[in-house]
Amino acid sequence: MSASFLLIGVALFIGLCYKLPAFLSGNRNPLARQVAGLLLAACAVFFFAAPSTIAAVNDYTGIPNFAAPLVYSLLTGFSASCLLLIVKWRGGTPESLRRTTWWVYGCYGTLIAVLWLCFALSNHSVERVRDLDTYYATTPWMREMIVLYLLGHTVAVLITSALLWSWESRVRGTGWLHIGVLTLSVGYVVNLAYDVTKLAAVFGRWSGSTALDYLSTEVAPPVAALAGILVALGFIVPHVGERVSHRTAARREYRALAPLANRLLAVPSASAPVDLGRFASIEMRLTQRRTFVRDAIRALQPYMDAEHHDQVERTYLERGKKPASAKALADASTLVDAAARLHAANGQTQELPTRPLLDSITDLASVSRAMRKLTHDPAVRWDAPRPEESVTTS
Repeated sequence: MSASFLLIGVALFIGLCYKLPAFLSGNRNPLARQVAGLLLAACAVFFFAAPSTIAAVNDYTGIPNFAAPLVYSLLTGFSASCLLLIVKWRGGTPESLRRTTWWVYGCYGTLIAVLWLCFALSNHSVERVRDLDTYYATTPWMREMIVLYLLGHTVAVLITSALLWSWESRVRGTGWLHIGVLTLSVGYVVNLAYDVTKLAAVFGRWSGSTALDYLSTEVAPPVAALAGILVALGFIVPHVGERVSHRTAARREYRALAPLANRLLAVPSASAPVDLGRFASIEMRLTQRRTFVRDAIRALQPYMDAEHHDQVERTYLERGKKPASAKALADASTLVDAAARLHAANGQTQELPTRPLLDSITDLASVSRAMRKLTHDPAVRWDAPRPEESVTTS
């Protein structure tokens, strides 16, 4: 059992390491910082709840069962933190959030103080590492401590579950956020199962029977482990998923822009691409490529022929292309034609009596994909025009 608790603690610690930069970034992302703090609390709960750690804490302090109020306090604080994070995640007015924060801190802070008071007043001389809840279920003051921590945890779980299920219908279709809310909802249902098994074992002892003790010692620990993993994943998945999706989209766009960027390499521009190094992020590489492409297109503006653009677009529309695809192909063709004109002009600006096209070339990825198709398309010839002619469709 100790090994499983410690393994879960390690898994949560890995998730914490992922969120550590956000935790150290100050107030730039308060929610991410709070998620990191919550994962730290979850790691502490599973670490100190492991039987081997419980025995070590008791030996270190020299107080029998000292680890009990410590673990109960950590679990109570973790429950309160989860509730607060859900409330802040859902949003609301600053006044309502502040009022809720103080209410939760006040109630659960008082509860933790009462747990320690009950422990101090009780007789807990017999050390119990695995079955403290059932062994002391009928002992004065220890009984109150056990029931209070279970009730406090149950109330937090019920309130959080209600908030999550009412929120779920409003976040459908939001992708990773919806997945996170669903995962949290299932996690809190499992948390409620943990409370039910613990309370059933305690109620069994109150009735004078030990038949239900196994619920506390054998069933509750794996249920708690599963609940902890699900709750941690519920908070981590939206952040990780959105980040992965963003990077995937950035990488896809970076690759999509490659044909266009390669075609425009010979165009003098204000921001020639530089080597960013192998450790540069994909976002930085994408920003550089976008800037280079846009600057190169701006440099080609005086050489763009609107008549050529319209003629190529009509050609592709007549061949059954969709309007968006035809426009992208026409944009690509116009850029290649403008690059040929720039080369033929030998540095001299050529003014074409046509409308400007720069503002109409917006979907660079589509233009880049069209650029790859045009090189194999016999509908357009790519020979550089002489000053008295323009490149036209054949």
